[in-house]
Amino acid sequence: MYPLNSTRVGGKENFFHCVKCGSCYSVILRDNHQCVENSMRQNCPICYEYLFDSLQGTRVLNCGHTMHLTCFEEMVAHNKYTCPICSKTALDLTHHWEMLDQEIEATIMPLVYRYKIWVLCNDCNKVSEVNFHVIGHKCSHCRSYNTRTTSRPADLSGSSSPSTDSSDNNI
Repeated sequence: MYPLNSTRVGGKENFFHCVKCGSCYSVILRDNHQCVENSMRQNCPICYEYLFDSLQGTRVLNCGHTMHLTCFEEMVAHNKYTCPICSKTALDLTHHWEMLDQEIEATIMPLVYRYKIWVLCNDCNKVSEVNFHVIGHKCSHCRSYNTRTTSRPADLSGSSSPSTDSSDNNI
């Protein structure tokens, strides 16, 4: 049973319809997909075409947001690997993170730059205190480099809330 007949291509034996997010997924992902309510009933964040009526293929990102497959491919071709809506990593970048680990280990910072900073991770939304490095800042919680500098958390500094500088994405 598929509400609104929204499973259009591929056959109902291969796909299921998630009522909450309004998307169809491979049966392999049943009970294991990131659900964003009405994700298909929005405009593509790249070209702004309404996704539900579109005849183009779509891509559901790891965060659950949806965009046209061609828009996603164009985004990746321009070295943009994060969701344009929530800034979470859109691809598995484990290999890239490992290369950054090696590069950082091989690049010793001058003494004047050996200090700690606070970063907010765009992937796990947690704050970490990490060593400053010109190449990148790794989240202490999820090990992602998809971070931005921030101020000390409120519970440690007494301020009301951490501020973020959205212009300091590392990826």
